[in-house]
Amino acid sequence: MKDIDLNLINSPADIREMNVEELNQLAAELRSTLLKKLSAHGGHIGPNLGMIEAVVALHYVFDTPKDKIVFDVSHQTYPHKMITGRMKAFTDPAHYDDVTGYTNPDESEYDLYSLGHTSSAVALAAGLAKARDLKGEKENVIAVIGDGSLSGGVAFEGLDYGATLGSNFIVVVNDNQMSIAENHGGIYADLRLLRNTNGTAEPNLFRSMGYAYRYVHYGNDMRSLIEMFKSVKDINYPVVVHINTMKGMGLPVAESNKEEFHYNGPFNLETGAPLHGETPEEVSQDYSDLFARKMLDKMAEDKKVVTITAGTPGVLGFDKERRQAAGSQFIDVAIAEQSAIDVASGLAKGGIRPVVGFVSSFLQRAYDQFSQDVALNRQPVTFVVFYGSMFGMNDETHLGFFDIALLSNIPNLLYLAPTCKEEFEAMLDWSVKQTEKGVVIRTPGSMAVSNPEIKVLNDYSNPQYEVVRQGGNVALIGAGSMFGIMTSAADILAKEGVEVTLINPRNLSELDTETLDSLRDYRLVITAEDGIIDGGYGQKVASFFGEDPVKVINLGLPKKFLNRYNYADLQKECGLTPEQIAESVRSAMK
Repeated sequence: MKDIDLNLINSPADIREMNVEELNQLAAELRSTLLKKLSAHGGHIGPNLGMIEAVVALHYVFDTPKDKIVFDVSHQTYPHKMITGRMKAFTDPAHYDDVTGYTNPDESEYDLYSLGHTSSAVALAAGLAKARDLKGEKENVIAVIGDGSLSGGVAFEGLDYGATLGSNFIVVVNDNQMSIAENHGGIYADLRLLRNTNGTAEPNLFRSMGYAYRYVHYGNDMRSLIEMFKSVKDINYPVVVHINTMKGMGLPVAESNKEEFHYNGPFNLETGAPLHGETPEEVSQDYSDLFARKMLDKMAEDKKVVTITAGTPGVLGFDKERRQAAGSQFIDVAIAEQSAIDVASGLAKGGIRPVVGFVSSFLQRAYDQFSQDVALNRQPVTFVVFYGSMFGMNDETHLGFFDIALLSNIPNLLYLAPTCKEEFEAMLDWSVKQTEKGVVIRTPGSMAVSNPEIKVLNDYSNPQYEVVRQGGNVALIGAGSMFGIMTSAADILAKEGVEVTLINPRNLSELDTETLDSLRDYRLVITAEDGIIDGGYGQKVASFFGEDPVKVINLGLPKKFLNRYNYADLQKECGLTPEQIAESVRSAMK
């Protein structure tokens, strides 16, 4: 069979005249092209390789975009993008960055939502189906959700409502037996039983909820998928189509190392080895590695200390070996952030010392649990936030710089911003011992910077700012990772003979009024934080000074959904370089 010119495929209409053999050829060429890009560029590898046949079959059978497909998380939609008009972003290296890694309505009418968080597709699709019914229309509505996403509470809520529609509603469950790491939770025993019995086992969760149920044992077989999707097309009641797929399909090293190849940077296509791997020294300076080593020591010393993740153990530095070393003291509640917090609250109530690690972007899924079940009930849970930074993930679905405004204003929840490795460790040591309230510790960036000169405390329960330098009538207050930038600005000014007061606030929830009182007669106070200005730490300081003559400048990030921004450009746009901060001081002094 001759090769298919992928650049001639501009929409699903271009594949609907193909036969099964041609569709298999298409899938093979999509896989080969995708591997070429992923090995050179990086991205989500396993999820996309495992979904190529299913995505081709969906677009072949259903009349998209009239028929609507909502992809959960949407990190498995590279093949979807390839056959919906964006092929050049995968065939031409000069255009590799033309598209995002997730569905995006700004790119295509085939993308219904910008989705980078998990478990929401079923509820979103149920809303679309209800809207269709209310308008008297007839198109198919399909939600595509992975087995890992089923652990999220909103997935259950969506399934619960979707079962009541009484009309066309198709849920495709892509079961590859994996989340980012291994699956955790009781639902996976049910899925395993269904796989082992070719879909015939009872009880069946989906039938129990009110769905018709179909099963495809070879979920990477094109013919089986097409036949199944044709059988449910235009169906007039809710149905779950359960497909058993292979994560990493077609790349042996990804098939055998599913966790490592969920997402990866550029790699050698033959061996799977990273092209730009971190050195052992760089790994040891990473906050994830530092946190994991610190927690393993704590758990070894005290069996009442536990570490909790909501399906992202790698972010916490807990690879498979470390998880095994921690044993039952390492808890993965699966991708269910709300449950992670409530489990931690229950553990704390029961006398255990829980430490929960979160990706900053994901913690916003559980605001109510932070507020009600930890803060209101004064449960001593420690939360460690990773990637809470403008220098973290920069896709609009994974922004991590909203956390300060989000959490620092909850009563009885202490938000701490260490500036360096030593302060991070001291805050973690204290928070695990204290029994008064919930504590959030924000890792200052990804690499652990050492500063032995910083003054650490034995007790962080009350706000105690550190005045690192005293001088002049200008104060620079740098929160967390911004402290280093403020220090550099102070150094620039010192070379010009301008001495400033440099302050590390440590605590972003409460103000050290004694220290701030000493600044009332200052000419200028500048705050800088690695988060949005609105509702952030700096505005607390500005409010404190009120009508005092001191001028207050708050530096931080705009309240916007930024998408794939350039880090250096954003830093300059926000006036957050040391040179710009120094110039702000010069201008004020004039």
